[in-house]
Amino acid sequence: MYFVPSLSHYSFKTRRDRKRLMYKRRKKAKVESNKGSEKESRETDHQRPDVVKMMPRPQNRASRFIPLIALVVAICVVPLTADISSSSLPHRKSMSLKMDEAFLKVNNELETKLVVSWMSNHCYQCLYQTLGLVPAGPGPGKSSFVDFIVGTRHGITLQLNNSDPNVELCRVPFSFGEHGNYSLWVKNQSVSAVNCSMVTHSDPVNSYLPILIAFIVLAGLSMLLAIGGAIIKLDVVRGLLHRLSNSMETERLINSELGSPGRLVESSNDNILPAPSVLSRRLRSLDTFRGMSLVVMVFVNYGGGRYWFFRHESWNGLTVADLVFPWFVFIMGTSVALSMNSLLRSGWSRCSLLLKSVWRSLQLFLIGVLIINPNYCLGPLSWDGLRIPGVLQRLAVAYLLVAMLDLLVARVHTDNLLVDVWWYPVRDILLYWPAWICVLCLEAVWLCITFLLPVPGCPTGYLGPGGIGDMGLYSNCTGGAAGYVDRWLLGNNHIYQNPSSRVIYLTHTAYDPEGILGSINTVLMAFFGLQAGKILLHYKDLHSKIITRFLIWALILGILSAVLTKCSRNQGFIPVNKNLWSLSYVTTLACMAFVVLLLVYYVVDVKSWWSGAPFHYPGMNSILVYVGHEVFEQYFPFRWRMADSQSHAEHLAQNLVATSCWVFISYLLYKKRVFWKI
Repeated sequence: MYFVPSLSHYSFKTRRDRKRLMYKRRKKAKVESNKGSEKESRETDHQRPDVVKMMPRPQNRASRFIPLIALVVAICVVPLTADISSSSLPHRKSMSLKMDEAFLKVNNELETKLVVSWMSNHCYQCLYQTLGLVPAGPGPGKSSFVDFIVGTRHGITLQLNNSDPNVELCRVPFSFGEHGNYSLWVKNQSVSAVNCSMVTHSDPVNSYLPILIAFIVLAGLSMLLAIGGAIIKLDVVRGLLHRLSNSMETERLINSELGSPGRLVESSNDNILPAPSVLSRRLRSLDTFRGMSLVVMVFVNYGGGRYWFFRHESWNGLTVADLVFPWFVFIMGTSVALSMNSLLRSGWSRCSLLLKSVWRSLQLFLIGVLIINPNYCLGPLSWDGLRIPGVLQRLAVAYLLVAMLDLLVARVHTDNLLVDVWWYPVRDILLYWPAWICVLCLEAVWLCITFLLPVPGCPTGYLGPGGIGDMGLYSNCTGGAAGYVDRWLLGNNHIYQNPSSRVIYLTHTAYDPEGILGSINTVLMAFFGLQAGKILLHYKDLHSKIITRFLIWALILGILSAVLTKCSRNQGFIPVNKNLWSLSYVTTLACMAFVVLLLVYYVVDVKSWWSGAPFHYPGMNSILVYVGHEVFEQYFPFRWRMADSQSHAEHLAQNLVATSCWVFISYLLYKKRVFWKI
């Protein structure tokens, strides 16, 4: 018996086979199309580099079930000229971009190998660093290429040389954008000329957009709070809130077993009584200025969103991170003048105040060495590698010396001076001339040591970063005399091992930005703040005279900074340098501090347009906030595991949340009248 298939069975089988066959044909055509498009794109790339496109990386053939016919077609279609280029394709996909990085493909159509080198435009008189080697082109009009990852924080200059002989062909200065995709084409323009052109394939991401969004959000919240405060101050709203609070208090007392008329009167008195006299005499502008410096300091210490301008400058120059510490020192000097005058008026002796200052400085120094020492990151503290200098240590030294100078010349009463003497208009300076002489002598010591001390293996008066700076001639001379004094007195293992100069200048010598020699200029910065305090004491309630003198000091210090630096970053007599705490760095930051304090004083204390919130709260608990943010840096909610650790937005959000937490903590402590004083 024969089996005769039915029509329906035959039709079903035929349709199934037809679909299977069509699927195989489409798959084969797709593979051939992809390979053909690769060939076409390569040929187009050689002819029109301005529209070049990135070639997709070949997939891992061992991990996919591709028919044997597809492999044969692929081998036949892909030209042999792509062998050199295709070797770089897997490398491109294996490279993952991080923050502040971009892709660069260097295409070489020359018949010789290329040596690609780079130098940051932020690096002064630096050696070029080798980026890689690009093979020679496989033939006329054909190119080989190699993929690289380049940094985007600063503009860089690319140098392309022949490998043999080592002759420079061209230099290409360019500013790459984060996560951008670029190609550099090197072609023969003529017999003796080479053309180097940069092509942008995909635009970089806007890495600064998170900052704009954060600014808009914070500005919106500030406006809402300001509007809310203005509404609450309205008589109608205040009356409504007063009646509501009285009714709620009455109901609470009725329902409470402890309620009594005496308790009600006591509560009412507590609400009516003004703040304590100590707080009422404080200038809110000083606490606001201190709080502003502290909040920015906490933010940049937590990372500042990993933006380069929220990190310390590698050597010469200024970033936002370089502003806050000198301003904190400045306002510390101002507070010393006011607090010493207040304590002397209240009956404290100078000897007791000196002992108090010594004890406070000792506490600050020990907290800096034993509690917030960065060596805890390496495990338990050990004397073999204990870092001795630090931020609190330098604050302790500057506070002690400035307090001693102030106690030497401070006057208990400043309102009973003769007004008809010639020096009365400049009494805030001449009355304290012994302190000025001491400070000038200290500065003369700094200048002599910095520019006259012989340093083995280094030129006398060297102020450079070493490493690859200054054409690599003084690679072990980081900081000149300042670094030499620290290594000589403290030892190489007891100073900071990772200075900011390693980022660009690739230094390998230990250098401490809070070292011994720089402490002298920190005292000078605090003394400028002390001078601001003397102005506030001598011209109390004379707002126009205070503002005028702040402006005069800012103008004098600004002119001095312009002379020292020649209004340039690297060409001056003494460049602005935070690592060295150079003289021009102090005068520049003191000039800015006088201007900022003037503005805050006018807005907060003179016009009362702003209460100083929220910076006023951390400004009144500065030691607690600073120590706390260092100790609890790795704890939630100040830090958590991020979904994308290479995102500026996530880092910025985390750092803003952490900083806001400390502002909120200081606000709660302010409401509870809890202030940590040492």
